[in-house]
Amino acid sequence: MVRCDTVNFALSAERHAYMMPRMTQDFLDFSQFLTHGFDDVIDVRSPAEFAEDHVPGAINLPVLDNAERARVGTIYVQESRFLARRIGAALVFQNAARHIEGPLADRERDWRPLVYCWRGGQRSGAFGWMLRQIGWQAETVEGGYRSYRRAVNRMLHLAPLPFKAVLLGGYTGTAKTDLLHRLSARGVQVLDLEGLARHRGSLLGEMDAPQPSQKGFETAIAQVLARLDPARPVVIEAESSKVGECLVPPSLWAVMRAAPWIEVSAPIKARAVYLDHAYDDILSDTDRLRERLAPLRSFRGREVVDRWFAMIDANDRLALTQALMEQHYDPAYAKSRKGVDPRTLGEVAMNALDDAALDAAAARIEAIVASWDMKDSPAG
Repeated sequence: MVRCDTVNFALSAERHAYMMPRMTQDFLDFSQFLTHGFDDVIDVRSPAEFAEDHVPGAINLPVLDNAERARVGTIYVQESRFLARRIGAALVFQNAARHIEGPLADRERDWRPLVYCWRGGQRSGAFGWMLRQIGWQAETVEGGYRSYRRAVNRMLHLAPLPFKAVLLGGYTGTAKTDLLHRLSARGVQVLDLEGLARHRGSLLGEMDAPQPSQKGFETAIAQVLARLDPARPVVIEAESSKVGECLVPPSLWAVMRAAPWIEVSAPIKARAVYLDHAYDDILSDTDRLRERLAPLRSFRGREVVDRWFAMIDANDRLALTQALMEQHYDPAYAKSRKGVDPRTLGEVAMNALDDAALDAAAARIEAIVASWDMKDSPAG
């Protein structure tokens, strides 16, 4: 319950906050955001800001919700900065009081939180000040979320990445994502871009869950890369520069463009069965399936797409997946691969796509990567 004097306290809190010494932490690179040493990281931005992207592991305790933030911003621009600050301060401390009496009620005396807002200003400063008055060892992030984004940007946009990669290529339906997971289980370093982008990287690749924002995608990539050993290769599926609506950031794309490939293959009948299972969600939603395929009339021809629609009407999913590969996916992949003309380390042919065949293929890929790594190392 919020105390009756909360508003009066809030009105004076901003003045006191500027009189108190600022307890701030300055983070220079992404890895420091992962090894901060605090008990909790608290993002006090609005839920919408938090949903777009946030520091890994942060919890969202907004001191202004989406509507409140919009209201204060409108007053700031259209009416009065002073009025916006006064209304904002009251809302900030009302919401902060609810967080202290709710989600933070069980924190012990020696709790050490790290607090940030958009740019390390009034929202995090006010909340951090309030937490310190209670006795908690609260500090704020110098520059707030913007300093975090600068760290991600330096890592994925500006500086070269210290990794060497091997790309896993192959026609649609050759279980490349499944192979990545099996390689990871064998201790091979992998980066699953489709998993991070929540998209299967093709025309029918959207999943039930929405894709992350571009910033959220880059945070997910940075988290994985930060855990990898730069001295060891990382296996990545051969993607285009865009996975669904998510763009592969430039520093990673440079690594991928320079990487050699391992090509995997399987009979088209086995691939059709695999796709029938892997794409069950959209194959079962025939209205959405038709919607996705209809624009290909101008690219693959009206008669071809009409035949696909007839297969949908007949519920002949295996015939449909095979036709899609033969008439759309395979020609597109062959054209793309020819344009890239990658250096190939080896080819792994699978006669089937069951567990035994995939495990054997993963073992073969691991051996190829290890052999290449040994030859490519300075001592090799």
